[in-house]
Amino acid sequence: MNDANFIWNMIIEKLSKELTPTAVVTWIDPCKPVAFDGSHLVLRAPDEFRFNILSERFVPVITGHLRDILPGDDIGVILLSPDENYLGQKAPRKIDDDLPEIPGYSFADFIVGPSNKFAHAAAVAVSENPGKRFNPLFLYGHSGLGKTHLMLAIGYAIRENNSKLKESNSKPLKISYVKGEAFMNELIHAIKEGSTEAFHEKYRKVDVLLIDDIQFIAGKQSTQIEFFHTFDALHQAQHQIVLASDRPPIEMTLLDDRLRTRFEGGLMADIAPPDLETRIAIAKSKAALIGLELSDEHINYIATRVKSNVRKLEGVLNKLDAYCSILGTSVTKELIDKVIAEVDVVNGGPTAESIIRETGKYFSLTPEQLKSENRSRNINTARQVAMYLMRTMTSMSFQDIGAALGRNHSTTINAVTKIDEQIQKDLRLKSAIRDIESNVTNTPENVD
Repeated sequence: MNDANFIWNMIIEKLSKELTPTAVVTWIDPCKPVAFDGSHLVLRAPDEFRFNILSERFVPVITGHLRDILPGDDIGVILLSPDENYLGQKAPRKIDDDLPEIPGYSFADFIVGPSNKFAHAAAVAVSENPGKRFNPLFLYGHSGLGKTHLMLAIGYAIRENNSKLKESNSKPLKISYVKGEAFMNELIHAIKEGSTEAFHEKYRKVDVLLIDDIQFIAGKQSTQIEFFHTFDALHQAQHQIVLASDRPPIEMTLLDDRLRTRFEGGLMADIAPPDLETRIAIAKSKAALIGLELSDEHINYIATRVKSNVRKLEGVLNKLDAYCSILGTSVTKELIDKVIAEVDVVNGGPTAESIIRETGKYFSLTPEQLKSENRSRNINTARQVAMYLMRTMTSMSFQDIGAALGRNHSTTINAVTKIDEQIQKDLRLKSAIRDIESNVTNTPENVD
């Protein structure tokens, strides 16, 4: 099994079962296998735009599938840019941590504003003195606001300091990064294979544990018990724990009380949507990073249109760059509007259909039931939640929201107002809405 084409076709087959056809055609198919040197599969991206997206979003997934096919710590992927020559070089020296390599995720690349100033300062403090202060550090906020950026920036800063420690013959700190869902899946696999001791060794012996999307373990009893013991082992040894979630612990209604008190016992820092000035600064920084030249007028227009999500802002800039570099198109307000609409549909923008579908699933109802005339309590609550989410997650008008569910303008306003008031005092409803938001954001059509 040493043929690059054969191995690449096997990986494409695996990816095709996980990604939408659009994602496969857009990002995976254009990649060409260059070589397989016995340990590294070498791929070439067709253009700089896809090279950046593949490096950031898909290389870790491709690497995972390659290691399923060819197990081994030295197995990896080398992604070449369009103009990069392959001379049989090996991949860079293996770094002794599992941080994903995402360009532009250092502290230097993080734009600080009023909405994230406290969280940024806390993250920097943790990176400078891991395990000494703010342990655990709990970052929370809606998707796409910079939690993962800060978490990885902590890891990268500690890794950089590790290099200095090695030079002085001091012991470097061992870092581990994992998502909550992956932690749960690893535990299930370890139990099934009888390898729980290796699992314990992996997570209870690290010096810095970074767990993203920790909300996924809530309600998973075995995972919560395991993480409770992992948490205590690390905390007692004064090893740093950093957690990130889309909500604070108090809103995780299915979270074990012992874990909730431990999460709340450290430093909690929320990240809110950035204000206009911060969005302008982010847009300027991201545009400069990818070499996209935009006038101040266009930067301000984009920052005004894209309000709540930094990830969406990046997506708009990346797609504008593609139009300019591939098609030679000039940037206009009309093109910006077109790109924002495309990003809304393809790259993480919730639609009325996805919100209705995911809300129905959460309440064990069909979209048809939500659109029906049935006014039973369960259906009516789910319908009102769907209206609220369409209002908060999209730019739809009240009239358009009502039309999507066969209701009038005033009914929609009343529903949104009612849910907005209820979530201020009903933590279960607030948690349910966060769960549905997360499900909508991660539906296939929203992660192409």
